Amino acid sequence: MLPLLTTVVGCAIMFVTVVLCSDLWATESTQHILRRADEARGNLEGITWEVVLEAVEQTHTTTMTFDVKARAFDIVVANLAPPQHKGNTVLMLQGNMWFYKPRLSKPVPISQRQKLLGNAAYGDIAATNYAQDYTATVLADDTVNGELCAVFDLLAKDKKATYDRIKYWIAKGRLVGIKAEYFTVSGKKFKSATMEYANTVTIDGEERPFISHIRIHDELLSHDVTTLTFHRPRFQRLPDHLFNLNLLVK
Repeated sequence: MLPLLTTVVGCAIMFVTVVLCSDLWATESTQHILRRADEARGNLEGITWEVVLEAVEQTHTTTMTFDVKARAFDIVVANLAPPQHKGNTVLMLQGNMWFYKPRLSKPVPISQRQKLLGNAAYGDIAATNYAQDYTATVLADDTVNGELCAVFDLLAKDKKATYDRIKYWIAKGRLVGIKAEYFTVSGKKFKSATMEYANTVTIDGEERPFISHIRIHDELLSHDVTTLTFHRPRFQRLPDHLFNLNLLVK
């Protein structure tokens, strides 16, 4: 009788725990969930990291390396390699983006949607601001690699956003985005991505996961894969002049 009672009590505790966790999750607003996921993708006040971008297209592989400095959603990206691109710089301020390279007389406006390398757009190396750039619709929960996820249909509020529409999976236990599918205005899926969070950062005394890999797959024309690897994220006070468009020309 005692083993049966123990089992019943154990099941009851598990049930209550699940209900409480569900209730706690239900109280989290969509905006809060998206903001937490954004923070794991670089939406932090004063952080630097290095990104290695590798594009495998058929039998050819191309690699580029960037130094990235982000302050909230403003970001400056300096190309470190290969040598022919060293010195090229991208600056994003309030969703607007400019490109500059040595010997240009002034920075050139570009779109976050422009192709950078392989399947990656310029906006893919910047911090995400999905909480503000997109209108979110909650879809049915789903499981990705055994991890329960909240799923959102994100519709861009304007053309400044990198993508028109995103289907986004956020792991409920970690509050990080682990999968995305990208669609055109007409609803055609043209690429997908998976994300990993092997890096960590400390925010308000709490250790949190931070993006380490993004793998972007072409869904239309090929099986090409583009990988972004994020190294050594670290907090650093960033001066105003780094984000001054007038000072971009050196």
